[in-house]
Amino acid sequence: MKVSVHAVNFNIDRKLVDFVQEKLDKLEKYYDKVVSSDVYLKLENTSDKENKTAEIKIHVPGDEIVVKKTGKSFEEAVDSASSSAERMLLKRKEKIRMHP
Repeated sequence: MKVSVHAVNFNIDRKLVDFVQEKLDKLEKYYDKVVSSDVYLKLENTSDKENKTAEIKIHVPGDEIVVKKTGKSFEEAVDSASSSAERMLLKRKEKIRMHP
């Protein structure tokens, strides 16, 4: 799957890009019609410790699944967002299976 990682207002390191790619590659197991995905990593301007946001947009035929999560680290936010996306993809697959 083609994954585009966008870092908003900071420079991203290779390890984080690889982590995101690895997490999103696993989503193809749950729904094989995924076209591509965009991941936006943002640093929120708050004094809160949980200020790292990951927004994942997954493009599937005829639709777009968007998940946004915030955490203490980008890894935590991406992990949480990818598991939410996984549930949404499974739900979508079930719905399509019920209505062929």
